[in-house]
Amino acid sequence: MKVAVISGGTGGLGRALSHKLQARGYKTYLLDLNISDTEQTNTQVPIQCDITNADTLNAAAKQILQDHSEIDLMIYNAGITQICPFDQVSEESHRKVFEINYFAAANMASLFLKAVRKAGGTHLAISSVAGFAPLYHRTTYAASKHALEGFFKSLRSEEKPYNVNVLIAAPSFVATNLGNGDQQADGTGRPGAAEDGKDYMSPENAAEEILRGLDKASPMIPVGRIAKLAWRINRFAPRLYQKLMEREIKDI
Repeated sequence: MKVAVISGGTGGLGRALSHKLQARGYKTYLLDLNISDTEQTNTQVPIQCDITNADTLNAAAKQILQDHSEIDLMIYNAGITQICPFDQVSEESHRKVFEINYFAAANMASLFLKAVRKAGGTHLAISSVAGFAPLYHRTTYAASKHALEGFFKSLRSEEKPYNVNVLIAAPSFVATNLGNGDQQADGTGRPGAAEDGKDYMSPENAAEEILRGLDKASPMIPVGRIAKLAWRINRFAPRLYQKLMEREIKDI
């Protein structure tokens, strides 16, 4: 049985990925702050964990690695968004977004690095369109996702000698928390709740596209129609992309 570890595993996308991986014969470990509504089974183990806290993250990793010395798939899915103009972004909130979206993922990768090497497995980072392109009122969020992509793209070369794949999936808007985003005063909140989103995907459809990319070992996996268009346009005509993005989102 293959083993997958998913941060943010009990949220909409994490849960969808877990269900689809279990159908493929995986045992999944789901790391999240709230696991109260997630059942533990023979093929699914939820672990309560604050991934920004070194003690709880180390304890979760120790629990998993005691049972499995080889990890086939690491999915770095946990994250928060921030929708706020930069002139209203506090340093505290800026750092909070980075702690969750970037540093926690890098720390997880470090803890499981040898186990993934042993399996010849895969690191799969869940980024965003904001990870490769600008997005209005999301300076901090985009910066954290750019950092995430830079880290894993660079890690790819280091892990290649160990037959380890390092992939990045970049969804556009996934409807995981519409109407239930719990947006804070500093603009931070759960992902998938943005009111200015376009062409929302269901978590199940997004998970299916991500796993198709995993099957192909695609280094970059744009997820959804908007993400695919954004990837192409921003790559070849970044000024046009910025103009279109502002027209579609800025004035909402």
